[in-house]
Amino acid sequence: MPSIDFWFSIGSTYSYLTVMRLPEVARRTGQAFIWRPFDVRRIMVAQNNIPFRDKPVKAAFMWRDIARRAAAQGLSPLLPAPYPLAQLTLANQVALLAAREGWCEAYVIQTYRRWFEGGDPAGEDPNLSDSLHAIGQDPARVLAAATAPAIADALVAETEAARDIGVFGAPSFVVGAEVFWGDDRLEDALDWARHGALSPRGPRAH
Repeated sequence: MPSIDFWFSIGSTYSYLTVMRLPEVARRTGQAFIWRPFDVRRIMVAQNNIPFRDKPVKAAFMWRDIARRAAAQGLSPLLPAPYPLAQLTLANQVALLAAREGWCEAYVIQTYRRWFEGGDPAGEDPNLSDSLHAIGQDPARVLAAATAPAIADALVAETEAARDIGVFGAPSFVVGAEVFWGDDRLEDALDWARHGALSPRGPRAH
């Protein structure tokens, strides 16, 4: 069964839902996921695709939609969460460093929990230091490494790689050449990884 690339960007609101459930999905299904941070804002700006700016009705729907889906997962976010993030790029540079060093999943879960459930924006203190302390990382070391040119350039390269394979939003799941966008497409990505096709979905009961 091929692995699934989980393209995420700290700053994406719907990614909260995926981040908080993905470890259990991986455990239950045996599916391998590769956590791949990128800068979704960079892609959206280039495509003139800022989904909630100056769109209050759509933004209100987004928060209500997340609240409904979060409740179904047993989550209790404080909504609306601070949005958009001022330090989106830094948050994802830390995630990329974490992916290279093997603590990406733990960091992303901690920072999303503090952002959505504690009201502290990701990518800045107290969220950043508290999240790193919680997983045994030294904030001073991490900040120095994550802001170095090598990591900054690598995030740009990863973002361009995401764009080149057709990723335009987060969360996205990529299986081979197939892109599935949105938390509600995770199950489709699982189907594709297992069978190379989508499983039939029966009609909903009324």
